[in-house]
Amino acid sequence: MTGAEYTGTNGGLPRHSRDDAARLARRLREGPALLLDGAMGTELEARGVESGLPLWSTHALLHAPGVVEEIHAKYAAAGAEILTANTFRTQRRALEAGARKSGDPALSGLGARAGELCELAVALARRAAASGPDRALVAGSAPPLEDCYRVDLVPEANALEREHDEHARNLARAGVDLILVETMNCTREAVAAARAARATGLPFLVSFVSWEGARLLSGEALAPAIDAVLEHGAMAVLVNCLPPSAVEACIPALQRAEPTPFGVYTNLGMPDAAGGRSELCSPAELAQHARRWLASGARIVGGCCGTRPDHIRAMARVIAAARTP
Repeated sequence: MTGAEYTGTNGGLPRHSRDDAARLARRLREGPALLLDGAMGTELEARGVESGLPLWSTHALLHAPGVVEEIHAKYAAAGAEILTANTFRTQRRALEAGARKSGDPALSGLGARAGELCELAVALARRAAASGPDRALVAGSAPPLEDCYRVDLVPEANALEREHDEHARNLARAGVDLILVETMNCTREAVAAARAARATGLPFLVSFVSWEGARLLSGEALAPAIDAVLEHGAMAVLVNCLPPSAVEACIPALQRAEPTPFGVYTNLGMPDAAGGRSELCSPAELAQHARRWLASGARIVGGCCGTRPDHIRAMARVIAAARTP
């Protein structure tokens, strides 16, 4: 989808995008479960690519785009059916903060390149998607504007609306198949991001981070937060960036959203030391967790921080086994 093709309404989407949206809805409704990819930052760090905050994985778009495409291709080869474009930190706010922190004159005006960097990230994922055994869908990541684990930094309402709208429009112009609103730590930002995603006319999923019982980092209960984003048309609701052992407490709230599908993608290691919990898991162990999530009704599984292609490959085998009569 080019910028000229994007109109911001369902009726204005190109035919291929409408077909992909229908395919996604059908899989979520009828199964089998869809497989998300795993972590980008973990793989970048393993390859020695700079990934310091606040730019984090955007450093790779600026200095090592080929590595980003290679990582996407690894996940596609492992069986991922949705590749998440490396847009976790391509919002104007994050880019401007990164430029200020670096002090590098070459990064002056980086915030104005938000749309360009979204286009690059999506193009890299799109090329990798075409390299897999089946053409994967490409999701645009729409994360919190500030640190995912700092609820105290969530901006005021006007900034949330304005900046999430800009990011969602950039993702749509770049040609994503869907928007993944992810790692939401409070209801008000999740709703702002959901409204922005809905305005593009693209299908979108909303995922919350929950560490203590079925509660967001804000202390809000997960169930009403899910209700709030469902009012704005989320195609599915998920939890992510929580340890595998924390998922069980969230399942009743996720099941309560039915018939809206739900999903899970957990972390196995945090990219920073902001107070989060993590649990090391082998691919086989994570696959066992995924088997339980699928048995509970999950229609989407995948990996967050710390997961690698071997984890996704192991989950692909679980899904394939469930499809076999």
